[in-house]
Amino acid sequence: MLEFVLRYLNQLPKDYIVVIVGALPVSELRGAIPLGLSFGMPLAKAFWLAVLGNCLIVAPGLVLFEPLTLALRKFKIWSRFFDWVFERTRRNSDAVQKYEALGLLIFVAIPLPMTGAWSGVIAASLFKIRFRYAFMAIVAGVLCAGLIVAALCALGVCGLKAVSG
Repeated sequence: MLEFVLRYLNQLPKDYIVVIVGALPVSELRGAIPLGLSFGMPLAKAFWLAVLGNCLIVAPGLVLFEPLTLALRKFKIWSRFFDWVFERTRRNSDAVQKYEALGLLIFVAIPLPMTGAWSGVIAASLFKIRFRYAFMAIVAGVLCAGLIVAALCALGVCGLKAVSG
């Protein structure tokens, strides 16, 4: 799917592509930082562009997620989809439920599939964490995850050879 998106984004400046890939729920930071590096960007620039992209969805997501899901749940297909998303988020977010904002930060900071800013927004909504605490925890988690991914890329663990061709 990422290749499909990249094909259509190819006309944009590389900086914009990294920000957009950082904002996508499929890739987030885990895809945006290595992508920026494969474009020849310095690590710091790739890091900050990816963090910016990933953080762009936090505030709107926290405000709009619950009303949007309530409206879409009226349709059977969306109701099943949100049941699946919520169940997966609940399974992966015991720390969020127990420690609230601190747990949310830790949950978002771990750069694994089904964690990250998008899942953090869902978890904050599910566990009714107040906006300001959720926002700060998710942004701090994004920064931590970005540092982990950047460190792995600097150590050569991200597989840039596979990304660049």
